[in-house]
Amino acid sequence: MPDQKPASVIVFDVNETLLDITTLEPLFTRLFGDASVLREWFAELILYSQTMTLSGRYAPFGALAGGVLRMVGANKGVAVTEEDLAELKSRIGSMPAHADVAPALRRLQEAGFRLVTLTNSPPSPAPTPLKKAGIADFFERSFSIDAVAKFKPHPATYQMVAEALDLQTDDLCMVACHLWDTIGAQAAGCQGAFLTRPNNNLIEAENVPQPHYLSDDLDDLAEQIIAANGR
Repeated sequence: MPDQKPASVIVFDVNETLLDITTLEPLFTRLFGDASVLREWFAELILYSQTMTLSGRYAPFGALAGGVLRMVGANKGVAVTEEDLAELKSRIGSMPAHADVAPALRRLQEAGFRLVTLTNSPPSPAPTPLKKAGIADFFERSFSIDAVAKFKPHPATYQMVAEALDLQTDDLCMVACHLWDTIGAQAAGCQGAFLTRPNNNLIEAENVPQPHYLSDDLDDLAEQIIAANGR
């Protein structure tokens, strides 16, 4: 990374990167008889969130999550009830942290980095999902794209974080297990650290930015970031 300015702030995606969305699987097993429909639903949720931004419109992520669940249900001939939507909301609000999260956050914090989060989800009432997962105290601030009414990977989302911290985007390193997030962050001037959790892998194609850091373990990714930024 010879031409990359050292980052001082590590920005974490939340859903799936820090918090384990596989705890939503029982709902999808009950509704569809197949836990893997979770992945179909999540991919559609991301697709339609980005579609809203590209179309110049906005709806909160939670509302889209419920609407997309109803859509997937209609596609499969399954009626999704208000009780099902309430269960989805409850499960999303209480996802646990992955096992590698706390050790990696502690390592980065001890190395002197400032830690914040940036999520597509709207602000949550206390106790927040991060608080419930036991990792909220690692973070200086938690940012939601709700403030700019545009979903990641729109450049305004990353710029919002930099401006709020009185920094430039090249002071930030975005950590995410979604390549579309690191691509967007890098296009906005941030470093990109890609975590290859299950069902999330690289795209090797012409003009697709490759992340500065790559690992299937967050603790290892933290070590790479620390070493490369001279900490």
